[in-house]
Amino acid sequence: MGVILSQTIYAQSVDVDSTEHPNIVLILADDMGYGDISCYDGWIKTPNLDRLAAEGLRFTDFHSNGAVCSPTRAALMTGKYQQRAGIPMVVSVKLRHLGLHQTEVTFAECLENAGYATAIFGKWHLGYKTEFNPIHHGFDHFRGYVSGNIDFFSHIDQSGVYDWWSQDKQAEEPGYVTHLITKHALQFIDENKDEPFCLYMPHEAPHYPYQGPNDGPDRTVGGKFDTHGSRKDKKEAYREMVIELDKSVGQIVAKLKERGLERNTLVFFFSDNGATSLGSCGSLRGTKGTVWEGGHRVPAIARWLSRINPGEASQTAIGMDLMPTMLTIAGATPPDDHRLDGVDLSPLLFEGESLDERKLFWEHGGRHGVRDGNWKLVQGARGLKEKVGLYNLYDDIGELDNVATKHPKRVEQMLADLNEWKADVKKDATMQATE
Repeated sequence: MGVILSQTIYAQSVDVDSTEHPNIVLILADDMGYGDISCYDGWIKTPNLDRLAAEGLRFTDFHSNGAVCSPTRAALMTGKYQQRAGIPMVVSVKLRHLGLHQTEVTFAECLENAGYATAIFGKWHLGYKTEFNPIHHGFDHFRGYVSGNIDFFSHIDQSGVYDWWSQDKQAEEPGYVTHLITKHALQFIDENKDEPFCLYMPHEAPHYPYQGPNDGPDRTVGGKFDTHGSRKDKKEAYREMVIELDKSVGQIVAKLKERGLERNTLVFFFSDNGATSLGSCGSLRGTKGTVWEGGHRVPAIARWLSRINPGEASQTAIGMDLMPTMLTIAGATPPDDHRLDGVDLSPLLFEGESLDERKLFWEHGGRHGVRDGNWKLVQGARGLKEKVGLYNLYDDIGELDNVATKHPKRVEQMLADLNEWKADVKKDATMQATE
């Protein structure tokens, strides 16, 4: 299945059969690559995601805002570039003082104000301190962990600290993380079937530690352990983790149908960045942590049976677009002073209309990517021998043919755009504490 980069949209408008306030289910995979799941010609059979794609809109040019975890999540939560939200980096165990400030406006807060029940089950990774907890960012319910990863069984993070929470208190709860996320999500749907809800499911899979559902714990509090897990066949463990995530998607869709909600619920699935070397980014160059396409072009699927006609979308979209999209369909609005960098995808999703042209930017570790139509400029990218790289993604999706010397004026303009963007996000960026 080739990647289409033209502006052709295969979704068509359909008759609307929905209430005024549809439900929203947002499912986020962790480190899943563009070439992992079978509906993207991947190496892992994922029948439930395949069905979601067959019944919805499968994106071929969807991107995470970041090439790693926290930045993507900050952009998703706020609808703006993570640099503007003050989270341009991974919030690690060494940076426990950092987090998403309460001054930031999230999609959960806006939906809560519009009468939605809101919940997050799974990975937060936007601050360790209690003040950064999801319940202080518009979520009525939180069950999960605040660090970047935990043991799937013992729930201990990679610094040897127990990390499983109910609201803003640590909680003991046995179980495999993927199964626990699903259990709480199913319960939430049951309990809120008669009112509009927004359910956010940021999964841990297939991020390390690489542990399948039939394995056991590796990490102990304060102990020594392999942060990636003890299994020797880690690629097989990765596959098992994706399969369990796929089963979770199937259970959620089945529950929506059981409760008569599937025609009034938008289900949106995507990954927070590209795959590691254990996974597959398909024909894309680079992996997680790079500004090549493999670092941020990810699988994405939108399904809403009464509103979205099945098909394929080749328009360029990005994670920060989801907040304005969700607010539009829910009839919610952000505060007047909240700047949204993302755009509303409703015309694309529901009418098959083209989005307005725009430039997009990526930054990771001092490396940059710029997208302008089919053109992609990279600066300082890992493995790039030249100062800059310029690629026409329409016929070079693998970013193999650097044509920068053939188009000096375009390079000059895109570098100017990049500098303008860096200055713009810096001037009103949320300031973080120094310690």
